[in-house]
Amino acid sequence: MEDHVLVSREDWTAARLAVLAVEKALTRHADALAAKRRAMPWTLIEKPYVFDAPEGRVTLSDLFAGRSQLAVYHFMFGPDWKQGCHRCSFWADNFDGIDVHLAHRDTTFIVASNTSRENIEAYKTRMGWRFKWVSALGSDFNRDFHVSFAQAEIGAGDAYYNFQKKSPYFTEMQGLSVFAKLADGRIAYTYSTYARGIDVFNGAYQILDLTPKGRNEGDTVDPMFWLKRHDQYTD
Repeated sequence: MEDHVLVSREDWTAARLAVLAVEKALTRHADALAAKRRAMPWTLIEKPYVFDAPEGRVTLSDLFAGRSQLAVYHFMFGPDWKQGCHRCSFWADNFDGIDVHLAHRDTTFIVASNTSRENIEAYKTRMGWRFKWVSALGSDFNRDFHVSFAQAEIGAGDAYYNFQKKSPYFTEMQGLSVFAKLADGRIAYTYSTYARGIDVFNGAYQILDLTPKGRNEGDTVDPMFWLKRHDQYTD
């Protein structure tokens, strides 16, 4: 930090304006990219997925809760895990509470995991989160949307994650999938994003990217080595 170049306010403003021009170009590019996402074709959901929700057994259609759009965050939490993934927990801290705003744009936001609802409720209570979280355990949902894998698949490099054949790090991986309900009640699959694609809805990372040190994670094998669940930090 002490070695960073120091200049006059005038020179700083000139440098800031140069970066602002790049930022504005990136914003325009992001707007164009968002339009391309919205223009993508859709594909119909043919399988009858069922979930275990706080109100009982529900279908994918039920999860829309009367709205025409549904966004599902795939939270890493395996059936035999003692707690949810600390990385997904970081993301959950950032999206907890946004569902009320999304609902006013005709979008229902929920979280789904491949573990029992009992595990989900216990961990959700521990973390103090408010969003709706359902269990996909016992259905093909997580498998079909490529976020749950058999250990043998991973070992053989036979898994399919982030639209490519690769070996993910864990038997459960993260992502977000979007669905639309058509006027006749059919459901279309419109979009999914995985891996670094979910960075954009982690507000903490977006703020860190503006600071002098940035994310400050270096080139380690696990760049998120520093991260803990929010009830595990000691200072």
